[in-house]
Amino acid sequence: MYRAPVDEIGFTLKHVCGLGDLQSNQSHAELGDDLVDAILTEAGRFASEEIAPLNSVADEHGTPLSDGKVSTPPGWRELYHAWIEGGWNGLTASPDAGGQGLPQMLSVAALEMWNSGSMAFAIGPTLTMGAVEAIEKHASDELQAKYLEKLVSGEWMGTMNLTEPQAGSDLNALKARAERNEDGSYRIFGQKIFITYGDHDLTDNIIHMVLARLPDAPAGTRGISLFLVPKFLVNDDGSLGERNDVKVAGVEHKMGIHGSPTCTMIYGDEGGATGWLVGEENRGLACMFTMMNNARLAVGVQGLGVAERAYQHALGYAVDRKQGRAPGETQEGMSPIARHPDIKRMLLSMKSKTQVARAICYACAHAIDMSNIAEEADSKTFWSERASLLTPIAKALPTDFGVEVASLGVQIHGGMGYIEETGAAQHLRDARIAPIYEGTNGIQSIDFVMRKLPLSGGEHIKGFIQELQEIADEVAASNRSEFGSTAERLAASIEDLREATDYMATAQAEGRVADALSGATPYLRVAGLVLGGALLAKGALRSTSEPAPKLGERTLLARSFCETVLGETAGLKSDILLSAEAIQAFDAEALAS
Repeated sequence: MYRAPVDEIGFTLKHVCGLGDLQSNQSHAELGDDLVDAILTEAGRFASEEIAPLNSVADEHGTPLSDGKVSTPPGWRELYHAWIEGGWNGLTASPDAGGQGLPQMLSVAALEMWNSGSMAFAIGPTLTMGAVEAIEKHASDELQAKYLEKLVSGEWMGTMNLTEPQAGSDLNALKARAERNEDGSYRIFGQKIFITYGDHDLTDNIIHMVLARLPDAPAGTRGISLFLVPKFLVNDDGSLGERNDVKVAGVEHKMGIHGSPTCTMIYGDEGGATGWLVGEENRGLACMFTMMNNARLAVGVQGLGVAERAYQHALGYAVDRKQGRAPGETQEGMSPIARHPDIKRMLLSMKSKTQVARAICYACAHAIDMSNIAEEADSKTFWSERASLLTPIAKALPTDFGVEVASLGVQIHGGMGYIEETGAAQHLRDARIAPIYEGTNGIQSIDFVMRKLPLSGGEHIKGFIQELQEIADEVAASNRSEFGSTAERLAASIEDLREATDYMATAQAEGRVADALSGATPYLRVAGLVLGGALLAKGALRSTSEPAPKLGERTLLARSFCETVLGETAGLKSDILLSAEAIQAFDAEALAS
């Protein structure tokens, strides 16, 4: 059973990732520690007691489609309405629309717990929050007045409609079309696939955010517009009108997240679905990126949430399961497998990677919050660039770690992990989608190298690396023997990151784009690993006021991660610097012919 790690979450927010920066700002003056602790405690209770028990139920039941309607798992509707009654849907939304105006850091912390409770449940409200942000920032006053309040409350849910059969990651191929009506509305036609919560029975209305092209739109992504298309049209008094010309044509049978309906949606079979423009014509991708950037961090949190659940599951099993005799064991009989060195290694790896994922996601949320409250131009630019830099890291490494941690969880269970009844396999099945959707992790690496490294002429990444070096220097200056070789390993990995960064910058400056892209994925991992090691070390340095057991645990995690996992950076650097020629010489089409 899952138990929300509220204390660990609170420590990471306050002492590692900078929540105090927000608390000291006038915009969040009311956000004292007592309020933060109360929010985290209640979020943890709800996730542990209300959401988590339904996780396996949803996995087994799925979301069947019958007579054009999707049914959610038993207890799901009651759970969702209890969730919105708690006010959780509007944590970060504007108080003017009924939200609480809280920072992203708290929203992300709560989102971690929802995803540990059930990733399939949490993803639906996550998309609604993204729709709220897009409408707040880009929609007309009229659309905001009609739709925003009920989306913020959770009375209605939102979706994101990008993907089409021929247009996955490359939106240049998008074919859904829109036609203008005389009254200022639009008719939408086309098919969208992989639409999360595209149809369900949780709410009376669903607000679809749909990308489509106008007849006179320029080619490519510059000709895409964003439209708000409700499942049911909304009357001027806010009541629901007739059914719109949008329907669900199928629900995917997936590897995991079975409780989340992944739908094929058809728009305009009977004359056109009525929609309204969000933002400006032909500039819809910029509006949708508001949702996508929100979603990319949220998907990183999914990897974190599943990792925490898988770790707790494996730890409980390892403590209870007895096999063999552990080294140095003096008691008669078999030992709990948690005492065997190989199981200890796996559990320590699971825990340290989970904490790295947590710290990186929270650090990204902190940068977003700081960019929102910054008033001076230089400060706003710095934090906006930091949020941009961290977003692909926060999407990619935590989702990779989610898969790695869940896989170790299956391994610790042994043969029983391969049996569905134990539940360990579900975590791995659920986690596997996170490195794929909302921009594959390969796309995140391309974004990181091609768009984020050049920020401020390459100076921002240099300053970021220097900040990591300062943490390594602080560890070295602490002279704490329990850190072992943490400082040395961290410093060596930072140097690997510097060399790899110089290579990437030079490749781009010389026009060797293929060389840079050949090493993009290992480069993003190097950056994430080094950041993770530095944040773990920072947590150990800042925990001196905690009880000795917690101080020792944090130091142990930092030491273990830096002395084992960070060893990867040397090999990854070699991959970045040396592999481009072989990768580009490989002809997959010739082998397939």
